[in-house]
Amino acid sequence: MIMSDNRLTYDDVREYEHLFKKAPVFLLARFGKRNTNMVSKFESQVLKYLSSLDDNQKNKLRIVLDTEVAELQAILNEAYEKSGIKQYKILANPKNKEFIENNLNEIRKVADKFIK
Repeated sequence: MIMSDNRLTYDDVREYEHLFKKAPVFLLARFGKRNTNMVSKFESQVLKYLSSLDDNQKNKLRIVLDTEVAELQAILNEAYEKSGIKQYKILANPKNKEFIENNLNEIRKVADKFIK
């Protein structure tokens, strides 16, 4: 991840594009609309992933968790415009702000055990 000055860019998002594409578009849209707690649904996978992070990855995650949702959505919108990946469009939609906020808060709770 590039993250110049501890700020996210499209290139940072692009590095993890494979993760965004794992979520089927129709399911992500439904989860966003219902404001589903994805972290609790996939807690064991989240914990496994967090426990495997190296220091550099932990720093990157901290930057993401410290970024305002509006800024994250602006970056996701840019990612959609450049790539056409529909998962970005769903997450960039202002209607899904609460979905993102809630899931980031859940990740923060879980991640506190792994990143300091």
